This record gives sequence, structure tokens and C-alpha cells, in this order.
Amino acid sequence: MPPVTLAQRTTLRVGGPAQAWIRAESADALVEAVRTADVAGSPLLVLGDGSNVVCPDEGFPGTVLEVRSRGIAEDARDGRVRIVVEAGEPWDDVVALAAARGWSGIEALSGIPGRCGATPIQNVGAYGQELAQVVAWVRVLDRSAGEVRVLAPADCGFEYRSSAFKAEPGRWVVLSLALDLSTDRYGVVRYPELAATVGVATGGRADVEEIRAAVLLLRRAKGMVLDESDHDTWSAGSFFTNPVVADPARFPEACPRYPAHTGTKLSAAWLIEQSGMPRGFALAGSRAAISGKHTLALTNRGGASAGEVLALADEVQRRVSETFGVDLAIEPVLIGT
Repeated sequence: MPPVTLAQRTTLRVGGPAQAWIRAESADALVEAVRTADVAGSPLLVLGDGSNVVCPDEGFPGTVLEVRSRGIAEDARDGRVRIVVEAGEPWDDVVALAAARGWSGIEALSGIPGRCGATPIQNVGAYGQELAQVVAWVRVLDRSAGEVRVLAPADCGFEYRSSAFKAEPGRWVVLSLALDLSTDRYGVVRYPELAATVGVATGGRADVEEIRAAVLLLRRAKGMVLDESDHDTWSAGSFFTNPVVADPARFPEACPRYPAHTGTKLSAAWLIEQSGMPRGFALAGSRAAISGKHTLALTNRGGASAGEVLALADEVQRRVSETFGVDLAIEPVLIGT
């Protein structure tokens, strides 16, 4: 049989083979596999569903460790519920469960692909919610010390689409996390586009199942819900983060903007389009292209290489920098760089 490739295990569908593959179906197995690789000095790539990575065409010169630990525990009291989820649980299954139970706090994070262990690393966020708002603790293996630790939110270094885990790639392996949700089945709709879809004012409240349905509707329209038959979903999600700037007045008024903790967040999608790269844009002869549904996603039109994807990313960054003086940051993890 031909070797399994990273293209077969990632949503962008690029990447060559690895030397070995291991699947960890419990937290203990995950810790043991990581420690074994570290003692041996073997390169290790810890992989969930591969929804936020770009893997090299030459593959990975070591072992790919697939995280498949499962389990959800819940403890409800005083109008709140704490759920503890194992790293290998599919994230959207957890959001679906919460919405069905009437638990609010993560409903706007519906439709995001990947496993739960990846969510604190990226501090996933969408439509006015982010994971940092509900995390109670994160249980991790600190590879630098070989110790299992439980980190409070203050120790996680959560920022916009980032965390202490992302800041030190390779050091931390997420084993499980606890989320504190409300048992009030009505969530606050903070994002204008979502509010309009639900039919409430921005900042209004709606049933969590209605919010989830609206988010899935919006994400499907943008090619952000995985679909085998739709090449616009053959991506790593948003390829660039929205830039936060201190001087928003120098940008055209037409550029969408939102308040951020350290300045004003601009729409990266708008900046890309106004730099001459509309939806569907591709470099000549390339099998990678900007999504036909959403400018922030770089997609594989079938048979694209990692090199083609990264060449397109370079062109996007170059044009936005030349047009607006803004450096767009890449959101997915570039393996092997």
C-alpha cells in the first residue's frame, strides 16, 4: 500500500508522507507517545483534524501523532455548567451538544472544523465569541519539563487568535480543557452580520439553537463548512488574521472596522479585494486560488501543492502591503518552517 500522506489528513489537502503514524485514543496514550518520541529525539507532529495547518510537499521527517482521545463530562449547578472535554473530541460535536442542551457561550463557534485540543492553541473565535471567554482551565503536557500541568486562563496568554501555546510551538500538548457555560438557553448576539441573520439587534439575545443554525448558514455561504464536493472548502479556513491597527483614520471609510483590545481591527478580506485580488483569484497556472465565496480563504482547486498555496499567500501579502502598508499575518501553522 502507498504511504499515508498529510494531504489525506488535512483539510487543505497538501503535504507529503511521514515516516510513521501513531493514533492516541486516550490522554495517557497521548502523553506516553509524546514522551517516547522526546526521549528518542524523534521529530513529532501532533495532529488533530489538520484543519489549521499547511504541510510541506516533501512530507514530515518523523512521526505524526493523531489525537483521538474522546470523552465529555459535565457538572451543572447554579445556572452554570462546566464541561470537561478530551483533546480528541470533534469541536463542532461539542458545540452541537451544548446548543441542544440549551447551554450558551460557544454557539457562535459552530461549524469550526478540528478537534478540541486545537481550540485553545488558536484561541478560536468567530461572530463575536472566542474560546478565551469560557475556558476554566487547560490540562497540558509541558514537553520542556516532561510534566502534566493544569493551567488557569491567566496562564494561557490568550490574545486575538493566539495564546501562550501558539507562542511556543512544540512545547505544549493539550490533553483536555474545561469550559464554563450558562444554562440559560439564550445567547448574546454581538456580531452585526449574525444579528441580522438571526433577526435581532446587535447585542440582542436569541435561542442558542437559532444562533447555531444562523452561524452554520453564514459559514456555508462562505465555504467554511467542510464539503467533500466543494473545492471552496478545501482550505485551512481563514488564511490571514484581521490586522489590528493604531491609526484607522488613514484607511478608507469603506473599510469595515471593529473595536479591538489594542486598537482597531480591519477587515483583511476587504483589504485583499481592494488590492486587486477578488474571489477566485489565482496566479497563472496555479491550482491554488482564493475561495470563490470568501476572500480570506486560500483553497486547493484539486491537486495543488503546498508550494502553490504559499506562493499565492506571498502574493496576497505583497499586494496588501504595497497598497495599504499593512502586513497580513498568516493564521494557520506552517509545518516545517
